[in-house]
Amino acid sequence: MVKLAAKCILAGDPAVGKTALAQIFRSDGAHFQKSYTLTTGMDLVVKTVPVPDTGDSVELFIFDSAGKELFSEMLDKLWESPNVLCLVYDVTSEQSFNNCSKWLEKARAQAPGTSLPGVLVGNKTDLVGRRAVDSAEARAWALGQGLECFETSVKEMENFEAPFHCLAKQFHQLYREKVEVFRALA
Repeated sequence: MVKLAAKCILAGDPAVGKTALAQIFRSDGAHFQKSYTLTTGMDLVVKTVPVPDTGDSVELFIFDSAGKELFSEMLDKLWESPNVLCLVYDVTSEQSFNNCSKWLEKARAQAPGTSLPGVLVGNKTDLVGRRAVDSAEARAWALGQGLECFETSVKEMENFEAPFHCLAKQFHQLYREKVEVFRALA
C-alpha cells in the first residue's frame, strides 16, 4: 500500500464555486455553505483519496486560490510546482469558461517541462435556465487541452467527488509509470 502526496491547484474566475467545491469535497458532502467571502490569497484543503483497485491512496493538498486578478502576483509563489490541476468555470458564465485558457496557461507555466494532469469542472449545473456554456463545447475544449471534463452542482451535491477522484487516479498513474521506468533501469 502506497500513500502519495499531490499538490492540486484549484483555479478559475472569482465566484465560479472553487471554494464551495473544495469545502464540500473535504466534508464528504456534509457541509454546503450558502455564502462565501472572497478568497484572498489561498486556502488549503487536505483530503486523502483512495485509488480504486490498488490499495493505494493519494493525499491531495488542494490549493484553493483567489480568482481575482488583484491577487494574481501572489499566485506565482503559491502555485509553484503543482502536480495536478482542477480548473473550474461557471456553466452560466461564458466569460468564466473563456478565461479557462488563461488559467490553464498560468498553471502550466508553473510546471515547465512536465505534463500537468488535470480536469475541467463546469459548476452550477443546477441553474439550468441560465446555462451559457454548452457541455459538448466544454468537453471538446478540455479534450483538446488534455484535460478530463466534468460537470457538477455543488449546491445540489452532484458529482462533486468525481473530479478529485480522477485527479488522484491520474497522479497515481504517473507514479506507476515512473516506477516502471526505474524498474527497467535496474
